[in-house]
Amino acid sequence: MGEKILVCVAWPYASSKVHVGNMAGADLPPDILARYHRLRGNDVLMVSGSDSHGTPVTIKAAEEGQDPEQVFREHHDHFLECFRQLGLTYDLFTHTDTENHWQVSQDIFTKLLEKGYLLPKSTHQLYCPEDQIFLPDRYVTGTCPLCGAPDARGDQCEACGHPLDAVEVINPVCKLCGRSPLLRETEHLFLDLPQFGDRLLEWVEEQRHWRPNVLNFTRNYLHSGLEARAVTRDMDWGVPVPLQGYRDKVIYVWFEAVIGYLSASIEWARNMGQPEKWKEWWYEPARSLYFIAKDNIPFHTIIWPAILMGIGRLYEDDEKKSLNLPYDVPANEFMTLEGRKISGSRNWAVWIDDVLARYDPDPVRYYLTTAAPETRDTDFTWEGFLRRNNDELVATWGNLVHRVLTFTYRRFAGQVPTPGELDGRDGEVLSHLEVAFKSVGERIDRCQFRDALGDVMAQAREVNRYLEQKGPWFQIREDRERAGTTLYVALRAIDSLKMLFAPFLPFSSQRLHEYLGYEGRLLGEPLIREFGEGRRYKALCYDHMGALGRWRPSELPAGQALSPPRPLFRKLGESLVGEELARMALALRSEA
Repeated sequence: MGEKILVCVAWPYASSKVHVGNMAGADLPPDILARYHRLRGNDVLMVSGSDSHGTPVTIKAAEEGQDPEQVFREHHDHFLECFRQLGLTYDLFTHTDTENHWQVSQDIFTKLLEKGYLLPKSTHQLYCPEDQIFLPDRYVTGTCPLCGAPDARGDQCEACGHPLDAVEVINPVCKLCGRSPLLRETEHLFLDLPQFGDRLLEWVEEQRHWRPNVLNFTRNYLHSGLEARAVTRDMDWGVPVPLQGYRDKVIYVWFEAVIGYLSASIEWARNMGQPEKWKEWWYEPARSLYFIAKDNIPFHTIIWPAILMGIGRLYEDDEKKSLNLPYDVPANEFMTLEGRKISGSRNWAVWIDDVLARYDPDPVRYYLTTAAPETRDTDFTWEGFLRRNNDELVATWGNLVHRVLTFTYRRFAGQVPTPGELDGRDGEVLSHLEVAFKSVGERIDRCQFRDALGDVMAQAREVNRYLEQKGPWFQIREDRERAGTTLYVALRAIDSLKMLFAPFLPFSSQRLHEYLGYEGRLLGEPLIREFGEGRRYKALCYDHMGALGRWRPSELPAGQALSPPRPLFRKLGESLVGEELARMALALRSEA
């Protein structure tokens, strides 16, 4: 295989369903990148999983009167099914409540402790006398001390993006009972981030290929000064702290969740029966990319790199000196919904399982990519979804495919015509597509997915113009060979476009692959499997079996038998917008 590409995807809290903002912000972009690199022949490892131990899970459990394990497993199963239906090709989507993740997290914790990067410290923490517990940060809400936002969480202010300590919050209240908590003394271990300040700043200044928002946020954060951050918390749901005197505490979720990228890679290798294979992506030469939303930037450009710097190599028998630091962190901005902030708690959201019950996956993937918040906040609208589907997928791309395949199948005995001599316009169309493989590929590699998809659709428009200029349905009346040549060029162009669209539109590209007479698969497909001994668990995996497509222009041979074509996409009715808005309004009223 070619270059090693590690694709790391943000771990969703297993306490809420997946909505379009989650998908556009962090889940879909890495799948596009992974599919592209596999088509290039590169060796991809794409990992993530459900964050099982976050306080959102315990809060949800308390609200529903359930055990936290029940809550996370229900939502984990939901993630698996949604991601499978949308075609996300994780090599492993696992969760953080596996024996493997516990072990790797505790190993890293112990290694940092032994090297002097974890320091004990007595601290004051908010305690709720009504519920008789120390309050985890997410059990606390109040006013942000930095920007003044009135609904800041105890761990982070969503308004300004800065991580917080719950005791910093102004006028804090307990989420469980709504009362004001008290300060009580407790002891925790802290990651000594100031030790890494200079090394982090030097490393960050070398990352000229990062998105400006990521680079600027990280620089400002480092220049403002780092503070030690607690890595243990007073809870009983999570990975136990492997240290005497801390048996009633767990490892803080922000610390063990980022370790999940590494633990999932190790778990994948063990599931493959090659327990050392994970090292091929975690030690040089390899590139690692972390796909997150902008509120997670400091955890992936500062805290996780500091942990990696601190441990060096994971195990002493590893031949390499140190684990790879992130190559890129292409964090996205936020997506709103019909002009308003998405809110799962208020049911103002478009849930992925709901939208896939009514619409095919490729139109959803297409619209979320065209509306992706790559450089600024964007807005999901049902009018936008309708227009992109009908005006672009159906009218531009789908119509091009269907009329060429249908006409060829009917008038040339279901085979790719044998061409005569190509003229200048014929060669121009094919040469433009040949160049597109390089330019589109470069955009995808730089995580400019929206622009890359726009370039592919522009190529489809150019092939439509070629077809209108040539008019094979008119040519065939006077010159059958000339018509056959035009259709041959059009089919070659469609075959190339199929490959260019494949990372974005895998389902329709696979169907078109078969209509063009090919056998096998362009790429594999996601499957839900069960793993583990004793404590069994479900995970999403990627089935690599089948024909692996190549990122190159069409080599469609004359005479190849075509399959009977059918439309790739369906036109949606104009009533869709009103119906969907009414459905959302009803859901909002029912929640209120």
